[in-house]
Amino acid sequence: AITKVGNTHIARTGLNETEAAGAGFATVSATVQTPVIAGYMPDPGTMTTKLLAEKGTGRLLGGQIVGDRVNAAKRIDTAAVAIWSGLTAEDVTGLDLSYAPPASGVWDPIQVAARRLTSMLGRG
Repeated sequence: AITKVGNTHIARTGLNETEAAGAGFATVSATVQTPVIAGYMPDPGTMTTKLLAEKGTGRLLGGQIVGDRVNAAKRIDTAAVAIWSGLTAEDVTGLDLSYAPPASGVWDPIQVAARRLTSMLGRG
């Protein structure tokens, strides 16, 4: 799901922490704040990305994004495909996602969050 409130774009997919706990999952989450596009570009904007994974397996369970550009929220699609495919946070760090400074930095914000989550899970 994606929505816009004023100039803020909000997206989510999968489970949030409350839903995951209700379904019996033990979870770990990581939240990062990054530029929406390459940080050295004019007015790169900001976005906050949160990913949720199952403890033990590292399998992604959910994600949320809040940003000040539409292409920030649209990145939720990457998380949705990862969840649908059963990918782990570590798997996401190795995805070959597009790079172009006006669209994204070298490391996509989803991957930055996945890297932090992988570290928190003791896998990286």
